[in-house]
Amino acid sequence: MSYPPPDYPKESYPGRSYTPQDYPNQAYPTPGALQGYTASPLTPEQDTPPEYQSVSVNQTELHFLDKAIRRAFIRKVYLTLMLQLIITISIICTFLYWKTLNRWTFEHSWFTFALFPAIFILIIVLSCCDGVRRKVPLNFIFLFVFTVLEGVVLGAVSVYYGANAVMWAIGATAFVSFGLTIFAMQSKWDFTMGSGILCVVLLVLLAFGLLCAIIRSFWLQIVYASLGTLIFAIYLVIDTQLMLGGKHRYALSPEEYIFASLNLYLDIINLFLFILQIIGLSR
Repeated sequence: MSYPPPDYPKESYPGRSYTPQDYPNQAYPTPGALQGYTASPLTPEQDTPPEYQSVSVNQTELHFLDKAIRRAFIRKVYLTLMLQLIITISIICTFLYWKTLNRWTFEHSWFTFALFPAIFILIIVLSCCDGVRRKVPLNFIFLFVFTVLEGVVLGAVSVYYGANAVMWAIGATAFVSFGLTIFAMQSKWDFTMGSGILCVVLLVLLAFGLLCAIIRSFWLQIVYASLGTLIFAIYLVIDTQLMLGGKHRYALSPEEYIFASLNLYLDIINLFLFILQIIGLSR
């Protein structure tokens, strides 16, 4: 297969000269003008435009750079999440096995409800304020305070169920969370597109929870806890895929590691609470 001669510029290059006589359909000089010209003829390999190679290299570098940034982002998210869970479990165990604190929590039930406003404010700040969420070390300070307060609330709630039920709930939550994470990483289904629908379902669940608070029914409580477990299991898959990015339609920016950790932490905590409720109702 023949290649047309390239249109090289006419300025001189060291060691080789290109003049109009090298190309057809142009006037040739006298034969003596070609004496001393020893350049080899162009081959197809020499006829490759250099800019294609440079573009390909740049695209490859950008591809690997993007993957490296995403991997670093995932490691940072899971490291932050593990520290949050360790702090939370430590606080829960303190409430369960420190008898004085255990007894004080039973006698002062208002203590749990008093922390809810502070927790909601911290969730709103970490979710909506970019200046706090992305600024180091302010973001870690706010996340640490939120984690401690959430751990205290969970510890106070766990006191009413007993150590045995809480440990079963922690084990079940760990097993379910690990399985859902592997599923989210390996699944070809993109769950991120269903986050809007799931928000509506979550509002329905909140309304159903208010109904359960008014109507004291065992089976109604079981249905509520089961639906809550299912909804937050799906939320865990969605938030995991948002963190992974890649082929999924929606993805979090690598700067949003605090927000990603907060999402996964809340998913796991809500899973734990609903599973604990199911275990408590079944006993």
